Amino acid sequence: MARPGSSFVCQACGARTRQFFGRCSGCGGWNTLVEQSEPSADTRRRRPVADTAAAAPGRPSRSEPIQAVGDLPLQRLASGYGELDRVLGGGLVPGSLVLLGGDPGIGKSTLLLQSALAMASRAVVLYVSAEESAQQVKLRWRRLAEDAPGLAATAGDGEGLRLLAETDLELVLQELESLRPQVAIIDSIQALHDAELGSAPGSVSQVRDCAAALQRIAKRQHTALVLVGHVTKEGMLAGPKVLEHLVDAVLTFEGDRFASHRLLRAVKNRFGATHELGVFEMRGAGLVEVSNPSELFLAGDGPSPGTATIVACEGTRSLLVEVQALVSPTSYASPRRTATGIGTNRLHQILAVLEKHMGLPLSRFDCYLAVAGGLEVEEPAADLGVAAAVVASYRDLTLPAGTVLLGELGLGGQLRPVGQLELRLQEAARLGFVRAVVPRGSTMGPVAAGLGLQLLEAATVAEALVAGLGVNPANGD
Repeated sequence: MARPGSSFVCQACGARTRQFFGRCSGCGGWNTLVEQSEPSADTRRRRPVADTAAAAPGRPSRSEPIQAVGDLPLQRLASGYGELDRVLGGGLVPGSLVLLGGDPGIGKSTLLLQSALAMASRAVVLYVSAEESAQQVKLRWRRLAEDAPGLAATAGDGEGLRLLAETDLELVLQELESLRPQVAIIDSIQALHDAELGSAPGSVSQVRDCAAALQRIAKRQHTALVLVGHVTKEGMLAGPKVLEHLVDAVLTFEGDRFASHRLLRAVKNRFGATHELGVFEMRGAGLVEVSNPSELFLAGDGPSPGTATIVACEGTRSLLVEVQALVSPTSYASPRRTATGIGTNRLHQILAVLEKHMGLPLSRFDCYLAVAGGLEVEEPAADLGVAAAVVASYRDLTLPAGTVLLGELGLGGQLRPVGQLELRLQEAARLGFVRAVVPRGSTMGPVAAGLGLQLLEAATVAEALVAGLGVNPANGD
């Protein structure tokens, strides 16, 4: 049993119980319950109802018809980077909370510090460093200013950027109330500590209560708040799941820390789309926007056996991506299947369709598939490109230069249409591609002719591969 004034809290899901159990009844995790003291009454940040109503004149105290609710103009604040604004839906919204997560060393702090420098010329920005000292942040600021003179010139004299190295939540809230900045960056939310809670920083109760307190003051002062979040070894955002429900937008910063490019995605966004993609490249001057990301995901050596080019759509952005496949005889009873950038189950399905409807004995061959550049392609429009790469590697064939393949592969071997086909064709034509294999009935003939593309329509995967490869892959003729 817990001592008087304490309870057991699950560090994985936040479930609370008065008695210790080896397994949490909420999430099923073992040995996740930790005893914590109950917080005292929070009279410091809690105000009476009368005071709350008086502090917000004109606020309705009862419900009203939705047609009578006044409109609030949505004025966004540009972050200084077009790629970040694209993912946010156009910029930061006053009073919103944005959670940015990513692996250690991926560049979260660098991105936010660069954005803070860019916004400091037109707004007051507060950067709260809860993990690094003020001197450490200044060293990074000086390096970014020296390596990127244009950024330093945009930021002006730097008076608009204020720095606070503090982990105490109470002091951070006092600074926010006195300074009232337009933008505040908390790096990171797991490092903040509320002295009224008996748990350690980073625990479920600390992260939940600190984020809730920051949310209240951000909504009241219309401050755009950006929180940096840690991730677990499984790649999930650390802390309680309620943290993701609390914020307005959840962004993930992805990429190999040993590679140069970084991908910024929106997992949740109440003020914009969740399928946008931002591309950055890490250089000596910090993170630089990639204006033409298709060149990043295309190999520069030309077509080779076992490669195919697809056009993936990430929100309003079309990206040309190279798919690489390697098919070789297996040395084991069960062939190996490895996929990078494509779901393994999707690869298994495509291989089964090729073996069933084209008579290719792929069950006796190992198959390795990879998307160049480390991009994760989830949409089914890549099915035809994956099938073409696998068949080309199996037959040791090379797709003609300047050919893209677009189509969803059905279990019956038929090709299904894909969305945003016009945007995909426009991107392919812009990069010099001349042939496109698409599902039949796309009605894109006039559009392709105007773009200078030769449109090859097919109803089945066999027809598409004959049109794309120029030979019948079933017999190699």
